[in-house]
Amino acid sequence: MFESEAALCAAFIAQLPKDWTAYPETAGFDILLVRGADGAQIGVEAKMTLNAKVLLQAVEGIYSGRGSEYPAPDFRAALVPSGAAGAELKTVASYLGVVVIAMTSEAEREAEEKAFAEKFGVSYRRAHVNDKPWFTPELPVIGHDWRRLWADHCPAERCKVPAYVPDVVAGASGPSQLSEWKIKAIKICIILERRGFVTIGDFKRVGIDRKRWFDMRWLAHTDDRGRYIAGRSALNLRAAHPVNYGQIEGDFEKWKPAEDELKAELKPRPALL
Repeated sequence: MFESEAALCAAFIAQLPKDWTAYPETAGFDILLVRGADGAQIGVEAKMTLNAKVLLQAVEGIYSGRGSEYPAPDFRAALVPSGAAGAELKTVASYLGVVVIAMTSEAEREAEEKAFAEKFGVSYRRAHVNDKPWFTPELPVIGHDWRRLWADHCPAERCKVPAYVPDVVAGASGPSQLSEWKIKAIKICIILERRGFVTIGDFKRVGIDRKRWFDMRWLAHTDDRGRYIAGRSALNLRAAHPVNYGQIEGDFEKWKPAEDELKAELKPRPALL
């Protein structure tokens, strides 16, 4: 029904209600869903079949005895293709506070609609198409009785959400994550592209350590102390995160170094004895 877990996640994300935003490969989950109205979160782990492994991944941190000390989502879910969850493990998942979301594939839906059309006629088929949800159960809605299906784990603190929706593939093998460090690193790369060099102050303002940049030869020293240029193995985060790179670049006016600070930093330095 789905070629891979990545295809399963993509189909699910495409059918999300408008009030929910999907953050792929975030906070240790294949997908972290965030509700716009109140910030409620659902941590989603995807598998091609419901098994013990995906349940362990979905509940990670809850029953360790220290789970309340760490940021976590309000709800937990396992995403599987329709028909890929046995009744026994679904019951176990319910006891663990994990909702099993069954996703219908395009091919399965078309085959079912064709069968309905042949049996009941085209008009019934059209009504069936409009009414049937792509996945079940529905996500929790404010003001509705969702507690019968969705267990609220009431974390002391919710997962930290990146400032930008990661432009990565949810459910992919060995995915690249848009961490807070990467967002800061992208800012350094943008400053370097625009100005031709970066300074010690740039690293302080962005809030990132510069030592790793020299260890990895992403930057190189210049004759002017405190100014650095691209190294022989320059970091290329534009290729790794093309969408996010463009978004952060578009927000340059919001986070760029202050002009007065930059001018003070770029004043000629006295020569070393």
